[in-house]
Amino acid sequence: MKITRIETFFAHPDHRNLVFVKVHTDEGLHGIGEAYSVGPDDATAAAIHHFADWLIGEDPGRIEHLWARMYQGIRFPGGSVINAAISGIEHALWDIAGKRLGVPVYQLLGGRCRDRIRVYQSATGATPEQLAENARELVERYRYTAIKINPHPPGSDAMPWNAALRGAVARMEAVRAAVGEDVDIAVDPHAKLFEPSRAIAMAEAISPYHPLFFEEPIRPENVDALAKVAAHTRVPIATGEMLYTRFQFREILVKQAADILQPDVCCAGGLLECKKIAAMAEAFYVTMAPHNPMGPVATAVNVHLAAAIPNFLILEYHPDDEPPRRDLVDEPMKLVDGYLELPTRPGLGIELNEDAFPRYPFRTWHRGIPTRADGSLAFI
Repeated sequence: MKITRIETFFAHPDHRNLVFVKVHTDEGLHGIGEAYSVGPDDATAAAIHHFADWLIGEDPGRIEHLWARMYQGIRFPGGSVINAAISGIEHALWDIAGKRLGVPVYQLLGGRCRDRIRVYQSATGATPEQLAENARELVERYRYTAIKINPHPPGSDAMPWNAALRGAVARMEAVRAAVGEDVDIAVDPHAKLFEPSRAIAMAEAISPYHPLFFEEPIRPENVDALAKVAAHTRVPIATGEMLYTRFQFREILVKQAADILQPDVCCAGGLLECKKIAAMAEAFYVTMAPHNPMGPVATAVNVHLAAAIPNFLILEYHPDDEPPRRDLVDEPMKLVDGYLELPTRPGLGIELNEDAFPRYPFRTWHRGIPTRADGSLAFI
């Protein structure tokens, strides 16, 4: 079997583009994947097509070899666009492998470690009361055993620090009262705390409400600073959505900067690379809660990853069984009582609905950066 062609597709069903990959072979089998929507999404598609020139004529079953060829063949490996492109292609190669052998992909990764995948969804709301009500509705509707919140009250970047901190506590307190003691609450300040001392202060302020984890309290470039936060709080620290490949995660583990790793299978290097990251984490007694803000194909890939690793904790989830996301695939992963069921179809167990894509055309976008009234960057 040989690779004959690689296609890319865009769909913009809600707040960002989704970048899909389709790898064709000379035996009629194809595989699909999803690359991370990093912002310059047309650049990600260009990188995928650039790699296609290297891969056409190759055996799609040589996944490890082809990954190394792409990663090592770039003069300066790394970066969001390159790793997103490699990840999307790699997913499709696993999809082909599973279809070729007639088994779900998780069977090729060592078999399943669990029968269903625990997930959480993020609650929203401007006031503590609105946030708590949305959290309660999500738990009641989907039977989630965990939800995630943003601790920052609206306008916190322009507030005095003590007011912002009290606002975060009020939000956490309201949500805990709404969902009860047995629903886990993860907290994600989106790396806006900046100084380690502020991150430590907020972690300790919300600790009486027993958060599941404190996600990316500060940016990940300075691992020593994150390690300082982890060493000075009882709240589990999670990070990883902005890190790529096992090479960047190694320092996090060695310096004990996190209790929970959150690689994104669409930009960390793909399915097998995330399994390697999980194996490294296991040796340090660190668990995995994959970052998953993308589309239904990304969710499917994460389900196979989560099924095949022993140190999986929980998966980020956005409902894929409701329009417009439901339009993009034939059958999304099935959610039952707060857990995703394992697929039984060969490969990833999901197919693209390409006819729907023209209804959600490509749009240029960028992530908003909070600023103060004077136009300067705001971190709190």
